[in-house]
Amino acid sequence: MSTGLADNIRKHRRAAGLSQEQLAHEAELSVGVVRKLEQGGDARVETLHSLARALGVSTSALFATEAPKSVLGPQDEANRRYLAELRKALMPAVGIAAPLAEPAEPAEVSAIHRKVREGHALYWADQYGAVAKLLPALLRDSDAAISSLEGEEEQRAVIARCHALLLAGKYLTQVRQYDMAYLALSEAIRLARETGQILTAATGVVGLCWLLLRQDRFDESEKLAALTADEIEPRMSEASPARLAVWGELWLRVAAASVRNNRPDLAQEARRMAATAASALSTEDSTFPNHWGGFGPVTAEVKAVEDLSVLGDARGVLRRADDGLLGAKAVRNFGKPTAPNWGRHRLDVARAHLTLGSHQDAMDELLQLRRTSGAWITHQPMARYVMGDLLKTRKRTLTQDMRSMAAYLGVTG
Repeated sequence: MSTGLADNIRKHRRAAGLSQEQLAHEAELSVGVVRKLEQGGDARVETLHSLARALGVSTSALFATEAPKSVLGPQDEANRRYLAELRKALMPAVGIAAPLAEPAEPAEVSAIHRKVREGHALYWADQYGAVAKLLPALLRDSDAAISSLEGEEEQRAVIARCHALLLAGKYLTQVRQYDMAYLALSEAIRLARETGQILTAATGVVGLCWLLLRQDRFDESEKLAALTADEIEPRMSEASPARLAVWGELWLRVAAASVRNNRPDLAQEARRMAATAASALSTEDSTFPNHWGGFGPVTAEVKAVEDLSVLGDARGVLRRADDGLLGAKAVRNFGKPTAPNWGRHRLDVARAHLTLGSHQDAMDELLQLRRTSGAWITHQPMARYVMGDLLKTRKRTLTQDMRSMAAYLGVTG
């Protein structure tokens, strides 16, 4: 059965004057993959990146708009139950008179900020269950505080709620609850903008661009990040580390979206701008609450290496993975990136090893990530892709570590 994706690939292939065999050759894919896609099959986004590059179009041009397939399963049912309280706090039932929200006692604004800081620390420690338990009360308390205060105190309460929503948006994006995450982030951006907290609003945009990127909305992620970066562009001689870091993170978002959307020239320019911000910082910055992520020279290099992985340059990934700014000495001097950024980098390294046939090296990377970021890795499709491909390509008997990791990630052969 033909689909929108199949029709788009076929249309662009014919416009380029290519046969299925020629397109497969140019994209470095098997002709079977091209045939499957043109017959209505599905593929990873990475495969579509390769086809888009071969066809000279943006990856977004290949995406189709059609009714989605059902993906409901046991995990979806579990998530629905686990997030019920958070969903009620973030999205209360709305009637004609007012939202049907659970009553909450107004909390001290300082207590709300303290809880946000606690939740932020739990998030970076991969304690996602603890974050999920903390957020419902935090959202209800911050909403009640706004209703009970006036004047400057009300403004402080609005900022506290903005921070609570940013934490919710970050957590929900990480666990792939995208619609809820969008609601939290967009509301945080609105509140920050209305209270004149421009840097906080820009931090929310960084998070929203990450969400859009995860949804393969490359055009929107790229444009939103670039527009916001222009709006907060700092004076290098007087900018605070937090402003430089947020500005640099926005350019990382531009680069990540454009390289996936087959816009290499824009990606290269965005990487240059991010490197400028990183050079001005000279060290990794994570000055919460002014800056909610992590950015600096090492992070900028990690993301540049990620581009090589997206482009399928496995040897390039391994050449730079533990050298220069990513060498042990440089990481000690400049500081280590956030755990998620470093973990994603090591997944790229694992994928590169697997591509080049080094199964044990790929497993070593996965095992190390399980030891250091066990909760995080279970939310990473890349980890499952690497493990799944290893199971498919390994000729010898699986080791105990391989069987254990496959079970941990929920991957079957």
